[in-house]
Amino acid sequence: MKSPTLTWKLFIRITPTILVTLVVIGALAFRSATREINNIYDAQLINDANVLWALLEKPLEAPGPDTPKHIKRLDFAMGNQLSLNEDVDDYADAHMFRVWKDGKIRVFSSHALPASVPIAQTRLSDVTYHHKRWRVYSLPISDKNIVIEVGEELQLRETLVANILLNLFFPLLVMVPIIGLLIWFSIYNGLRTIRDLINQIRSRSPDDLSVIPVVTLPQDLVPLGRSINQLLAKLDRSLMAERCFADNAAHQLRTPHAGIKLLLQMLEKADTDEERRMIIANLVQGNENAMRLIEQLLRAGRVGHQPMELKSVALYRTTASVVAEMGHSITSKQQDVALEGVVGARVNADEPLLRLLIGNLMENAIKYTPDKGSIAITIHEAGDKWILSICDNGPGIAPEHREAVFQRFYRVGTPETEGAGLGLSIVADIAERLSAVVSLGAPLADKGLRVDVAFAKSKPIVASSVPSRARSAAL
Repeated sequence: MKSPTLTWKLFIRITPTILVTLVVIGALAFRSATREINNIYDAQLINDANVLWALLEKPLEAPGPDTPKHIKRLDFAMGNQLSLNEDVDDYADAHMFRVWKDGKIRVFSSHALPASVPIAQTRLSDVTYHHKRWRVYSLPISDKNIVIEVGEELQLRETLVANILLNLFFPLLVMVPIIGLLIWFSIYNGLRTIRDLINQIRSRSPDDLSVIPVVTLPQDLVPLGRSINQLLAKLDRSLMAERCFADNAAHQLRTPHAGIKLLLQMLEKADTDEERRMIIANLVQGNENAMRLIEQLLRAGRVGHQPMELKSVALYRTTASVVAEMGHSITSKQQDVALEGVVGARVNADEPLLRLLIGNLMENAIKYTPDKGSIAITIHEAGDKWILSICDNGPGIAPEHREAVFQRFYRVGTPETEGAGLGLSIVADIAERLSAVVSLGAPLADKGLRVDVAFAKSKPIVASSVPSRARSAAL
């Protein structure tokens, strides 16, 4: 299912808010209009009652018959002039008045309530008659025993409020689509900067990793621009490292392949069986060197991309397992390997990467330690760290080279050993991913090399130091 655009998402979120706002405004307008119209019409009823009293004061005080006087509709008496307007006619029918004297009706209008409906007890009250609700104002003239009532149907007021709101609603209803279009175009134009940023990134060539100018971006998009620039910088560094690695790898692989090619040419021209055997032995050794180089290249390329699963790993047990796997190499060189330290040491690490780190350190130690030499492995505690130390009595590394050996394909001049200069660079890459710290030094005897790897503790451990010493024969 295709995801909606950002413009559509913002429109969907903003439009309901505006519609709800319009509904709330309409409800408040209805309430306000009803209140104001009621106040105005109540005031009009009071005014009409006072006008009637001013007009009827003398006729009511004069003696006359007890027959009530009926005031007919004036619009018919005027030649039906007002009846041409139906709304005005309806408003006229919705009004009435009654004049009481001595408890009897003396004057009443055409649509007045009958005498069976008693006088309202309060000045302003609501009266229901034949399912019609009337708003009635009573003006008592207490010293003359006269009450003047003026009333109108409440439906008149409700109809007036409804007409006012309808006259406002229909224009607003026509404006709603226009408002929606204006909102849509406003959002669309407001997101133009993002579209320009997308087009700027999309139009770049794969080799163009230059930074994006953030000066022209809106303040809200500056963090996004800076984040993209940081990503581009990381990609640039990564691609540069990969290019350098590929160039160095090609250079390193060219040498053994050239040697194998030369040996094959020599094998083709060999005259004696002894010469052929020597060339074949050299071919086997050259092939092994090439395979070892390829394996190290694959390891180096895999370390940076291998997924990690951090968990609590037993450092002592893992180290012992890796040393045991290298028993054949240790035995062939008759080396003395000793593992000592805290058995309960646990570190927070990815076990496959941890084994690869220890394996590379052990390979280097075995390679550069002479026959019948010794390798000491210790695991000890230093504050909140566990330290894995591997000491050998090989040629060691001079202090001025100890930083450079962690770079790929960097080798210290040791003509008696072969290698590609990838072992310690792989160790450095793994240590960085595991948040460990690798340092090089010299053993206490000041001969050989000491490698210390500091790991963070995974949890508090009750330290128990158990020395363990194993000769190559036992492995």
